[in-house]
Amino acid sequence: MMLLFPNTLIHLKGAGDLGTGVAWRLHRAGFPVIITELAQPMVVRRTVAFASAVYDDAITVEGVTARRAESFDDAQHLLAHGIIPVLVDPATLAREFFKPQVLIDAVMAKRNTGTLIDDAPLVIALGPGFIPRVDCHAVIETNRGHNLGRVLWDRSAEPNTGTPGEIGGKMRERVLRAPAEGAVIGKKAIGEQVTRGEIIAEVNGQLVIAPFDGILRGLVHDGIIVRAGMKIGDVDPRAQREHCFTISDKALAIGGGVLEAVLMWINRTRTSTDERG
Repeated sequence: MMLLFPNTLIHLKGAGDLGTGVAWRLHRAGFPVIITELAQPMVVRRTVAFASAVYDDAITVEGVTARRAESFDDAQHLLAHGIIPVLVDPATLAREFFKPQVLIDAVMAKRNTGTLIDDAPLVIALGPGFIPRVDCHAVIETNRGHNLGRVLWDRSAEPNTGTPGEIGGKMRERVLRAPAEGAVIGKKAIGEQVTRGEIIAEVNGQLVIAPFDGILRGLVHDGIIVRAGMKIGDVDPRAQREHCFTISDKALAIGGGVLEAVLMWINRTRTSTDERG
């Protein structure tokens, strides 16, 4: 695929389902994108997360492929072939090597875990925990509601509510949490129908039970070590299997906000250059 913006390299920190929506939209709009991830990303919606390339070597989400890169040179090779490279790079050393024009913090930690406004000419952060003009240039609203996906240049995102968004009339109860500390062993596959009381997974001998009838929309990778109370899965009461394998409306809205912010920045930069010229 011909890139419309080959010289505007975008570095995305974190590629869970929301970060993947961002990477997907930017890639399809013609931007080269590289992703850095943890060695064991805690991604729940694995079937629509480019972070899954860390475990599975490669993943294709709605026609866009991301592949694990073993080195910076490997990442450059993948970029040249229209593939999004995913680097295991907890220290974000790739930023110094690639010197991206845009850096996006999609870690979704609800706090800033180390991103600086000087990390790139344009720094964008997703969700709460960031202050525009202090530790980034723009924030994208991630809270469901009227402002979802808005680009915020002068204020922070809405505070984390701690309550999952409503889907099919279910909120907190649709989230599966670890009943104990230990390794997760899945008993159901993402996309499978589940009934209330059915065993979905096991953690250190304790069972994770389906809270209602629906479909398993997400579950962390087998063998991941978790702490008690951590989110490890998601049941969708709408029970539409295709939702498990396509990017969510929320991720697309956030991706659209990021794309808007990047294009606004490019337009402002070019306008400023033309005026000086």
